Amino acid sequence: MILNIIANSMKLLPKSTANSFLRKILPATHSSSKISSQFRSNPMIPRDQGGGGYTASNRQFPSWELAFFVLIFTLALFFSTAPASAQAQRGTLVHEATIRVAPSADAAKLGEAGRGHELIIIETSRDWTHVEAILREPRRDADEDDPASEGKTITGWVRGSALVSMTTPNGDKIVFGEAVDSEDQASRRRGRRDAAQEAMRLYYRVYDLFPTSPLAAEGLYRAADIRWQIERSDVLTRPSAREREAYMRGQINEDWMKQVIKKFSGTKWADLAAFHLIENKLCGDWQGASKCPEKESEMYEKYAGEHEQSPSAPEALYDAAWRRSALIEIYKTEANQKKADESKNRALALAQKIVSQYPQNDWALRAQDLIFYIQQGVPTWGNASD
Repeated sequence: MILNIIANSMKLLPKSTANSFLRKILPATHSSSKISSQFRSNPMIPRDQGGGGYTASNRQFPSWELAFFVLIFTLALFFSTAPASAQAQRGTLVHEATIRVAPSADAAKLGEAGRGHELIIIETSRDWTHVEAILREPRRDADEDDPASEGKTITGWVRGSALVSMTTPNGDKIVFGEAVDSEDQASRRRGRRDAAQEAMRLYYRVYDLFPTSPLAAEGLYRAADIRWQIERSDVLTRPSAREREAYMRGQINEDWMKQVIKKFSGTKWADLAAFHLIENKLCGDWQGASKCPEKESEMYEKYAGEHEQSPSAPEALYDAAWRRSALIEIYKTEANQKKADESKNRALALAQKIVSQYPQNDWALRAQDLIFYIQQGVPTWGNASD
């Protein structure tokens, strides 16, 4: 391959110069008779003229030719090695495994690799696989350059029994199934420790290792959803969670949800991701004022109008209807009966829309309950609703 690149590069040079250059760096391409006849009396290795010292000779390799040769050789080396690294086999573990210095159960331990960590496969030996284990949380982009996301890398041997690679038959389903199991463990009171993080890594690995799989979009969304729930729990425990204005509250990282929308635009997973993003715009505490529920109701109505096929559309309509019902009492405290009546009509219309458009959905049943409260004049917000 290197010779081909060099030969093709000669086309960029004048014919006479290229021929001269080839004679200097590729003598094997000419016959032995031509080589011997074309050497001058003062070659690069001078002959002994019997007078002592060395005979002065012209430079046989001008500096520009040397630079050109180095450039061509470097490019040839790059293009010959780049495909090998790009095609490196990768995989993950569906069960934690010990990394050892040699392919033996008696070999010294180097560390532990958990479910869902990325593994670069170097070689295999019977029941063992030589890997480079990247022990970090999944990155949003393959080219993301964040020192905090680098984690730790360990090179060693692991048993291949729990390893799923990019070429494992039904590998996407195996990894996804293990992710579902880990997520179930995380929901249990005495579930496996760190099961939520394991589920997040495994779901992401489905998307990462099997990007063309029918499960790839759902895998990326579920990974983003688990991360969102973990960060949400932290945000809600901060004192700022009670602030009225959204910008004064702690914000949940939106990057992963936006990645789902970017990679799988037009799918239900992108719709679900967009629904999550509304949460960062909600007020912490309405503090009895109409501004927050008005704005929030509009956001939910807008979402439902733009994502009618979304699984979250009926929930968005209910969230809008409930806020309109809350405004009935809030406007009364602001001595604005006209707006209170308008909110009542709007709340009823939104709730009826849920019942008619999504009759088989659980939110339709909740909407029926909300309609009953509004028609009976039972407050749905404030002290009177307690």
